[in-house]
Amino acid sequence: MNSLIRVYDQIVGLVTKIAGVIAGALILATGFMIVYEIIVRGVFNAPTEWVTEVSTYCIIIAGFLGMGVAYAGNKHIKVDLFIQHLSPKVRCWIELVTCVLAVYYSYVFVTEGWAMTMLSLEFDNRAPTTLSTPLWIPQISMPAGLLILCLQLIGTVLHDIRKIVSGQYEEKEEP
Repeated sequence: MNSLIRVYDQIVGLVTKIAGVIAGALILATGFMIVYEIIVRGVFNAPTEWVTEVSTYCIIIAGFLGMGVAYAGNKHIKVDLFIQHLSPKVRCWIELVTCVLAVYYSYVFVTEGWAMTMLSLEFDNRAPTTLSTPLWIPQISMPAGLLILCLQLIGTVLHDIRKIVSGQYEEKEEP
């Protein structure tokens, strides 16, 4: 079981790293777009029509793709005021239950986000802007990002089950 979990972690880790690189590139691109807009507006008095729309889409896509990255890096928001005082066994069980619930909710968001994206694609929904961007492009980031988050959560569930079965609740530091 440990080798299967390790392979699962490697595959999901690779997908998560790719999503993180894409999200980071989109944030960087947004910064360049905004600087460009400032220059052309301030220096040449020629504001663009596309920067606001494209940079908004980039931030939205980066946000969804970054959810799994944040969870994998343990950078998500969590309140552990009370849980830190519990035993490792109780903490493991609480994490297992909350992760199973989070997997369920993530799955719902993935399926509903996918349905929304497919409807936008089917009906050729477009943004009511000059660019007339097909809406499925930014919308696909929701099911994609939440699928990565769901895969990360499943990894946590597998690790918690392994801890419960083995009775070793303290996570060992890997070199």
